[in-house]
Amino acid sequence: MAIAVSDRAVAEIKKAAGARATTPKGLRVGIRGGGCTGFSYLFEWSDQEPRAEDKVLAFEDGTVRVFIDPKSFIYLDGSTLEYQTTMMGRGFKFTNPNVKGTCGCGESVQF
Repeated sequence: MAIAVSDRAVAEIKKAAGARATTPKGLRVGIRGGGCTGFSYLFEWSDQEPRAEDKVLAFEDGTVRVFIDPKSFIYLDGSTLEYQTTMMGRGFKFTNPNVKGTCGCGESVQF
């Protein structure tokens, strides 16, 4: 399987990266321990090239890149990274078939 990134998410990554003072090497996404149900998603800019063990997703001729560490890839495999705008806000969101539960605030997931 793999991780998909929607066209809108690619466009928003490119837009946000272009607004930074220094263009990042990519957007690092992953899973970290914490939150009320055990795990939360990680979204952070990387000013470093990807690590040798990272999975790298490249879009728009490599100008937009997403880095995923191997441990996070296990939990994210089969997911789609999307960008959503709702009444409550906007931001990146994973549609993840591996999730067994979420907390009430939607910021934490359980596997």
